[in-house]
Amino acid sequence: MTTTSHADLRNTRLTFGGILRSEIIKLWTLRSTFWCCVIVILLTIGVGLLLSTIQRPGATTPNLSYAEQQAMAVLYATGGTGIGQLVFSVLGVLVISGEYGTGMIRATFAADPKRLGTMFGKAIVLGVTTFVVALIAVFGTVAVCFPLMHVKGVYPDLGNSKVLLSLFGAAAYLAVISLIAFSIGAIIRSTAAGIATAIGLVLVVPAILGIVAATTGATWAYNIIAFLPTNAGAKVYDYNSSAPSGIDGVISLDAYTGGLVLLGWFVVLFVVSLVLVKRRDA
Repeated sequence: MTTTSHADLRNTRLTFGGILRSEIIKLWTLRSTFWCCVIVILLTIGVGLLLSTIQRPGATTPNLSYAEQQAMAVLYATGGTGIGQLVFSVLGVLVISGEYGTGMIRATFAADPKRLGTMFGKAIVLGVTTFVVALIAVFGTVAVCFPLMHVKGVYPDLGNSKVLLSLFGAAAYLAVISLIAFSIGAIIRSTAAGIATAIGLVLVVPAILGIVAATTGATWAYNIIAFLPTNAGAKVYDYNSSAPSGIDGVISLDAYTGGLVLLGWFVVLFVVSLVLVKRRDA
């Protein structure tokens, strides 16, 4: 008959490194993860290629300034971000809601009764994964599209720090959007409702408020739009993010304040999700 010492029991405790490894395995065994990442990369490059080959800035503005050329180059490289945010919103919700749907979350929380380690592990793995994939997509677009811009009078300068910050900012934006969607999924715990809410936040709400602002000219509508995740986050990868709005009474965010607002959305939603995960039954 064998006995188990206290030291053996301590050695079998779940560590945060073990949680991370577990979450990496769970994330990449989902077919949706692979296809979401492939779709983001292909569509980002595809949109950039479409913009760089169809638009002809040189035809109407043959003497673009250096700043205008860099702004145009960043616009081409990050043009697929709008589609990428929708795909990563779906993935972010699925990472957590899928476990609730299958009941696997009970086994996960049984292994980690405190639950917070699991939530942080999921968020870290998701955030790093989406950031790396978004970075591949953005710089893949740069590699394919930037050489094509020369014939149109646009000469991108990757030595320009603002250009590089915009490119990395686009990847960071998509990663945070996925984490916001993850937090929403943890709060709602339903795949369909979570995806609808996440996409509504990044797509539907800005569109509705944009219509209200355009038709009424209401300052409050413009100011709410400025603090939504998509609009605040867009400042992170906008080459001209410091430009004023041009409308009296309307708040203008720059790259830094826009980034803080975007992070604020994630932090608030993530904290709410942590509280609910701790309080509710699996």
